Amino acid sequence: MTGIVSPLEVDEILVDGIRCAVYDSGPADSGEAVVFVHGNPGPMDDWAELIPEIAGFARVIAMDMPGFGRSERPRSFDHSVIGHARFLGLLLDQLGVQRAHLVLHDFGGPWGLRWALDHLDRLASLSMINTGVLDGYRWHRYARIWQTPIVGELFQLVSTPRAMQIALNRDNPRLIPRAYVDRVGSFSDWGHKRAVLRLYRNERDPSAAFPELGRGIPSNALPTCVIWGDGDAYIPVRFADKQRTFFPEAEIHILKGLGHWPFIDDPQAVLTPLAAFLRKRVGSDPASVED
Repeated sequence: MTGIVSPLEVDEILVDGIRCAVYDSGPADSGEAVVFVHGNPGPMDDWAELIPEIAGFARVIAMDMPGFGRSERPRSFDHSVIGHARFLGLLLDQLGVQRAHLVLHDFGGPWGLRWALDHLDRLASLSMINTGVLDGYRWHRYARIWQTPIVGELFQLVSTPRAMQIALNRDNPRLIPRAYVDRVGSFSDWGHKRAVLRLYRNERDPSAAFPELGRGIPSNALPTCVIWGDGDAYIPVRFADKQRTFFPEAEIHILKGLGHWPFIDDPQAVLTPLAAFLRKRVGSDPASVED
């Protein structure tokens, strides 16, 4: 997509033949990077208030995944956890990232976690914002609508920025800024809406892409930060503490009065623990870091 101004300096690259919008603070020869992965509805601009401080001490990469933001919407793309994880891996390979500090939100959680579990030797740290391993999770009402044939298409057809703002403000503990709604709406063409339908229909079972759950994840030494708005109407805050089942050493930050997009509600409330966590890890051997 073109003609939409981003607060980030966005470039376009080809990944597996797909045009992908990417932010890369550089330097390009650094094999270590903090990698921000958005969820639904995205795009990477969700991270605009967090990235500048992190880019002050680390290479930062963010992207619009296929079907989202400025990136291409190929009909043939595999909109599944595995499909997006594969694409993320190809993108990181192309950008020369050998050591990744993942920062994940919403569907970016399963996308990033699937890549991480397949590349544990390249995972330096893990930060999860209102997302994680959602064992026992039940889909929220909008997901159930998107998963329902015909009903989902009709819902997408009648969705407007105004309707979105009303719905989000009903669910969120704080009023969603109009600028956020306008930004999301500017990217909500039919290609994006089709991608959302396919993604949710391919992932009716949130744990299907993670057979490792039954065997235990080898993550005892993995530096992990969990940040969660306690007013999340879509992924309840009870899942924050559950992350220690899979990441025993995780530090957990519950943000009072914030919702599913806490970095939109109060960017500094998210940035304070996130930057502190990442400053300890970037440039260090994860196994040697002491809190």
